[in-house]
Amino acid sequence: MFIRPQETVRRGPMMPRAVILAFVVPLALVLAACGTTETPRSSPLKQGGGVYKVGNPYQINGIWYYPSENEKYDSTGIASWYGPQFHGKRTANGEVFDENQLTAAHPTLPMPVLARVTNLENGKSLIVRINDRGPFAAGREIDMSKKAADMLGFMQKGTAKVRVQYIGRAPLEGGIGDGRAVAETFVAPPVVTPNDERRVSGTAPVTAVASVSTSVLAAPSGAASAPPPAAPTATMSPISDTPAPRSAETVDQVPVTGPGNLYVQAGSFQNLQNAEAVRQQLTGVGQVEIQTTMIDGTPYYRVRVGPLSDVPAADSSLQSVIAQGHKGARIVVD
Repeated sequence: MFIRPQETVRRGPMMPRAVILAFVVPLALVLAACGTTETPRSSPLKQGGGVYKVGNPYQINGIWYYPSENEKYDSTGIASWYGPQFHGKRTANGEVFDENQLTAAHPTLPMPVLARVTNLENGKSLIVRINDRGPFAAGREIDMSKKAADMLGFMQKGTAKVRVQYIGRAPLEGGIGDGRAVAETFVAPPVVTPNDERRVSGTAPVTAVASVSTSVLAAPSGAASAPPPAAPTATMSPISDTPAPRSAETVDQVPVTGPGNLYVQAGSFQNLQNAEAVRQQLTGVGQVEIQTTMIDGTPYYRVRVGPLSDVPAADSSLQSVIAQGHKGARIVVD
């Protein structure tokens, strides 16, 4: 805190005590107030209290972001994390940011919502509450709280390749609710049959099988009937059809096929000619390819630069693609 220096005034030895107290006491109170404005980081902050909002399109550093409700949101990219410098401050939907809670910031998803974030480098996966906007550094998919980054295993490293999957709206009072529907976000990767296994070498011969009699056979001599199974004891409790509530701080371990390749995606087009034009424009940036994907039965042509060796290389390529006029380009993991 800045305190304006007082002018030096020579006083006699009999300066009134009241004058001294009038200066010293208010100064002591001001200094005491400056030392108690920050909440200790070990003390939990109030959760919830915000409003549900989608938000209007906005522009940061020349890049437009378009918030929307997208129940099918499932995207990959680079995660970063934030903490001490924002601890105790208001989030974009009016909540209080607590670096020790499992929360996150996202540029376009509504707030507050639940999302599953999976670290594609180690398979750690958890549910977070998205209640803030960000990150606004080009090439970043999501900004995790300090605790979320620690539990996902990338706090020390700083970034990680992740997958973000929308779950649903979060309770306004805070937390993730009972978490009973979050298992649906575990989407298994599609089964891919290698081309060399798709070929059928021929029809396998069919071997004739003799018919089997269904009549009851006589029991062998000396055989005794087995006793009927014992009835269950009264102490056995029935199995509930309702799954048990999940802990708000559960880390799941899911299988990962590898760290995945990094690409810079310049755009996704329904018209192949448009995609080809962008591919030719970016030829000098690096290796550029067009990948075809089907979304709700419609083919889309994605123009991508890569694969790239690491995050710094992807960041560099992203800046080159943006400089070519593709401000909506982003880093993806595939």
